[in-house]
Amino acid sequence: MENGKLQAYIENIIPGRPKLLEQMEQFAKENGVPIMELAGIEAMLQLLRIHSPKNILEIGTAIGYSALRMAYACPSSNIITIERDADRYLLAEKYILEAEKEAQIQIIKGDALEAEAVIKKYAPFDVIFIDAAKGQYQRFFEIYSQYLRSNGMIITDNVLFKGLVYESNIENKRIRNLVKKINDFNQWLMNHPDYFTVILPVGDGIAISKKR
Repeated sequence: MENGKLQAYIENIIPGRPKLLEQMEQFAKENGVPIMELAGIEAMLQLLRIHSPKNILEIGTAIGYSALRMAYACPSSNIITIERDADRYLLAEKYILEAEKEAQIQIIKGDALEAEAVIKKYAPFDVIFIDAAKGQYQRFFEIYSQYLRSNGMIITDNVLFKGLVYESNIENKRIRNLVKKINDFNQWLMNHPDYFTVILPVGDGIAISKKR
């Protein structure tokens, strides 16, 4: 079966979301905002339900879609999320207020590469979700993995990057360089001495890393 048809089948049988979330999905589609693909986020949310995290760190809020999905799936979790883009930060704030989840989700405005001193105040974390600048994944992992609880896990999105990670000929130089960085990260992560990692080929590819 073709991957596209399989993906469409899976997405078509996923139950509908609350109206606000579906509005956010439509906004993201119309405005080119990168949010997790539906099958990928459903897989992640199931992992979170099993893990029952109390404290979650999200690196890369965008418009707040995944933070809200996590909040709905894990109502007892506290979510810290960081976003550097001012416009997306404001949109995320608006959506979180509209969902009445401001007590559960705290947004930090800033660059995760520079905000360690702020974020570590909320540590330790049961789950860290990385979904920001793909070329910086290894740095995000190295900076924030030290704030993960001993039984925690780190989830990284987009590690298959639309299937380009296994393409040998990519003409666009910028995309080629980004794919190389993602490939390098995947190799580094899969061979990390402190983590067991599996890559799930759902959505855009999610890596699940558990402390050894």
